[in-house]
Amino acid sequence: MLSASIFLPHVIIMSAEFITGVTVNGFLIIINCNELVKSRKLTPMQLLFVCIGMSRFGLQTVLMVQGFFSVFFPLFYSTKIYGTPMLFFWMFFSSVSLWFATCLSLFYCLKVTGFTQSSFLWLKVRISKLMPWLLLGSLLTSVNIAALCVKVDYPKIVDIDVLGNDTAKRTKLKTKQMNEVLLVNLALIVPLTIFVICTVILFISLYKHTHRMQNGPLGFRDTRTEAHINALRTVITFFCFFISYFGAFMANMTFSIPYGSHCFFVVKDIMAAYPSGHSVIMIWSNSKFQQPIRRLLCLRRSQ
Repeated sequence: MLSASIFLPHVIIMSAEFITGVTVNGFLIIINCNELVKSRKLTPMQLLFVCIGMSRFGLQTVLMVQGFFSVFFPLFYSTKIYGTPMLFFWMFFSSVSLWFATCLSLFYCLKVTGFTQSSFLWLKVRISKLMPWLLLGSLLTSVNIAALCVKVDYPKIVDIDVLGNDTAKRTKLKTKQMNEVLLVNLALIVPLTIFVICTVILFISLYKHTHRMQNGPLGFRDTRTEAHINALRTVITFFCFFISYFGAFMANMTFSIPYGSHCFFVVKDIMAAYPSGHSVIMIWSNSKFQQPIRRLLCLRRSQ
């Protein structure tokens, strides 16, 4: 039985992260779907926000289920919950969330920056029409990644490890299949690399813009600079959240962390912070989302 001093803070933190994640990602979905009802269509940015909100909502739910059952019902979790379906959904939502965020950074990069290269201008003009296809490609790629993780049959190795059947043959098989899972997850480096490139381009564009507009009109300079800063704030915070999530995720997949230890729960808490934390920054950095929040707060105060 786990000590209350160990798992109680974890339960409180996980619950706060889950409530925050469900609230902010649900907010992203509802606000943009409300626009769909009003105007009968979604802009590429609104469609992207809906996809991000849904992927984060799903990932937050999977992480909450894992965190709850691993604390209160560890045997049931290891034998019933953590199987092929759970691994598939975990890998799918992790991958698709990263791909959607990469699409967001690409959209910011093309719309905010002011480079005049022909290829860059070609993409800038067509990114709105290409966005639905990029999202569909991200979805299909994530399904394939999740299916590959399931194909290596990793859940059975988890059961062997949890139940303590440590033989030399099974240990060797566990190591082999663990390496296969980690190798599959290296596919996430591709969207992460694209994401980093877009971030670097935004930095370069901001530097060139501020240098070029030092003697320009103040209002124009402030507007463009603010657009760069908001975009950079969103992509940089996502990069920090995802790197911490990816590191904790890889540590969790190695199963070298003792179950029930402080490190075990810290890893779970770090992973759960990613789908909620970045969505909070997205809403905070977007003026269109701040207005509905202010109206909601005013309604609560008036009541």
